[in-house]
Amino acid sequence: MRVLAAMSGGVDSAVAAARARDAGHDVTGVHLALARNPQTFRTGARGCCTLEDSRDARRAADVIGIPFYVWDMAEEFHDSVVDDFVNEYAAGRTPNPCLRCNEKIKFAAVLDRAVALGFDAVVTGHHARLGADGLLRRSVDLAKDQSYVLAVLTRAQLDRAIFPLGDSTKERVRAEAAERGLAVADKPDSHDICFIADGDTRGFLEGRLGSAPGDIVDGRTGERLGTHNGAYGFTIGQRKGLDLRVPAADGRPRYVLSITPVTNTVTVGPREDLEVDVVTADRPIWHGADTRLDCEVQLRAHGEVVPASVSVASDALVAALKSPARGVAAGQAIVAYQPDPEGDIVLGSATITAGSRVSSHA
Repeated sequence: MRVLAAMSGGVDSAVAAARARDAGHDVTGVHLALARNPQTFRTGARGCCTLEDSRDARRAADVIGIPFYVWDMAEEFHDSVVDDFVNEYAAGRTPNPCLRCNEKIKFAAVLDRAVALGFDAVVTGHHARLGADGLLRRSVDLAKDQSYVLAVLTRAQLDRAIFPLGDSTKERVRAEAAERGLAVADKPDSHDICFIADGDTRGFLEGRLGSAPGDIVDGRTGERLGTHNGAYGFTIGQRKGLDLRVPAADGRPRYVLSITPVTNTVTVGPREDLEVDVVTADRPIWHGADTRLDCEVQLRAHGEVVPASVSVASDALVAALKSPARGVAAGQAIVAYQPDPEGDIVLGSATITAGSRVSSHA
């Protein structure tokens, strides 16, 4: 097959491209230039998309022996990922920009362009498995598993995707990179949100949305406990940085329970008030044969899995959790998995709209 390897400049994408070449594919490497100003997306190991990353990707392609190009997708990335991130926070939701990037950039804009240019598939360095049966599974390296952020992909997109690293641990990938003479073998992984290089999400949002003072109130009594400069600076389940002026009567910490943009109010309360046992979501992408089943769900990246009964319709997904979960935030993805000895299978995903408590638990 003629395949396009997305090369970020990191070790995973470099080894993925090399493995695709070894598998007999006709491989071309491409680096996605996503930053309008490449110097703004990296501070140390934070972020990505700098000129250094582009050079690292080009050097890796030279060592592997494949053609290499740079595609400028800064405008698409800004419109589909950065603007979406800001707008979601402004609406009181907590988005996952990595998930949106996979959905809108790597497996929409890039794949569409690749197919138009005659490529059969796109290769990435994601840690997930996609076997001959077409099923998306967790990586063997559960600590690095990225199936959660790939669960937004449609069947048509998965049919044109190749994930060569799913059967390897990250340790093995780094060792292989060194064996292949790739200079990125020891390059640190980027972390946090790539377009917020200093890691200050609240400051980034304030710079775009401005100061918007409002009240922090007690979820049980309605008492005004403090103020904030913007409800967008909070997420469900947050404990630190609340700056409450009225201590809790029982001395226990309080957590963000809800965010109401209409009134610009942040509601807080004790940890147990975060518990929900029903999660509703919209825009489902479903691969499972059954639309009503017992399975496991993951409610945020790197979050624990929870047994649930899931019902899926064309425009909604409802998960009745077998045990309560905390910190369920609108805007995040709920991903359903079918446990399997060969690797948990992704059944589908949807975007969380709300969590609620309809039963009591001991």
